[in-house]
Amino acid sequence: MRFNRNETLAWLRGRPGVPVLIIGGGINGAGTLRDLAVGGVPALLAERGDFSGGASAASSHMLHGGIRYLENGEFRLVREAVQERNRLLRLAPDDAQPLPTVIPIFTTFSGLLNAPLRFLGLRRRPAERGALVIRIGLAFYDAFAGRDRVTPRGRMLGREEALRRFPRLNADIRAAALYYDALMPTPERLCMKVLLDGLAAHPEARAVNYLEAIGVEGRAVRLRDAETGEEFMVEPGCVVNAAGPWIDRANAALGLHTAYIGGTKGSHIVLDHPGLMAAIDGHEFFFENADGRIVLICPLHDRTLVGTSDIRIEDPDAARCTPEEEDYFVEMLGRVFPEIGGVREGIVFRFSGVRPLPRASGRTGEIPRDHSIQVDDRLPFPVFSLVGGKWTTFRAFGEQAADAVLARLGLARAGDTCARPLPGGGLGVVPDDDEIRRMCREEAVVHLDDLALRRTLLGMLGRLDGERMQWLARVAGAELGWDARRQNDEMERLAGILRERHGANLLGA
Repeated sequence: MRFNRNETLAWLRGRPGVPVLIIGGGINGAGTLRDLAVGGVPALLAERGDFSGGASAASSHMLHGGIRYLENGEFRLVREAVQERNRLLRLAPDDAQPLPTVIPIFTTFSGLLNAPLRFLGLRRRPAERGALVIRIGLAFYDAFAGRDRVTPRGRMLGREEALRRFPRLNADIRAAALYYDALMPTPERLCMKVLLDGLAAHPEARAVNYLEAIGVEGRAVRLRDAETGEEFMVEPGCVVNAAGPWIDRANAALGLHTAYIGGTKGSHIVLDHPGLMAAIDGHEFFFENADGRIVLICPLHDRTLVGTSDIRIEDPDAARCTPEEEDYFVEMLGRVFPEIGGVREGIVFRFSGVRPLPRASGRTGEIPRDHSIQVDDRLPFPVFSLVGGKWTTFRAFGEQAADAVLARLGLARAGDTCARPLPGGGLGVVPDDDEIRRMCREEAVVHLDDLALRRTLLGMLGRLDGERMQWLARVAGAELGWDARRQNDEMERLAGILRERHGANLLGA
């Protein structure tokens, strides 16, 4: 198959010219490759690590319009996000599911003047939103869904109704809002499907993981294989920098000094806590504290996902969920569900990533969440840097990036992705041997952590112990030609990543 790493590297050795080189294999890069391929233009995508291994692996698993962005006046983004959420619910039903969402409300009038004052730039201090502000926000949110509505309208629940439906909810609430967004059960698999669909759409489209852009010589970009050290020279007509929070570093490797990104860290914890699962009853709970920070409690298979923080960070490689963030999540869970204990004991996984937001001053919650394309013409080829971007809007952002590239190349679009379904098929929480073998053959698996953390949810859901890791290494090794030493090295690598980045120790390892 074309999505075979060794075959793609062999193809690269004999073909130095490509119309478009995409740097970064997260969802923005994958979406751009797909849109270009459907539009008739092949691209080569180079990812320095594994596909969907950076910011795209640290999402809150939500496809949402961003109801809270309305207060910052980001109406265009909310409208686009709601429409793209609806599109994914229709075109990717295995990867996007309606998610009933509850906002517990503790005040009636709080924040009523805050929203217009913040919109006008006359107030910067956050305030907890009361029932009236949230009711107004729901009206806007529903209006943006338009005729493409695929979920029920939002509504307000009185205190008695809310406590009757969710008896473990804090009895101090005044009301609750109930509306719908969407859940991505497996974001990394969705990214893989986007890539696969892009590769299927054009015979010359290619994607390679563990391949890093390290420099420019004349009209060529130098790429290095992280596994072997082999280098390749590629002459692109255009470069799309989709490296997320690493955009400025990727540009620096090309010889461009930019300061586009001022990312913020978002952390999460995953809980094995049946009591909390029962309390939320299949709903997401979305809560904003008085300090303006968001906490969400979201069902994820038979686990519960809790997040997220919003903290400035300079080095995206250093993003980790800290004890202080963990304390904050536990405290806020106690405010929403005060009778539920044992939260710390239920943590099976921690993860953190950096949002590729534009560099800006002020509070992190006020940094624009909209995306933009920055163009640099200082090299022999234009470089399009994709700043910002949300999982929800990846298709629209990829379309906009492809349009910019097509315009620069002087090419007409041959097709679009507006109504193009994504490949179907789900994946069990614990895949079987045949599924593991298929992923090794068809999805460019290089390391054991590619399987455990990105092709499957084994790591995130706390399903790995020493015995299961040995099984995974044995099945993958048989397909990929790993001898006993390589299998052991891969298990040690995976155990180290789980311990150092995710605070997860393998039982029995």
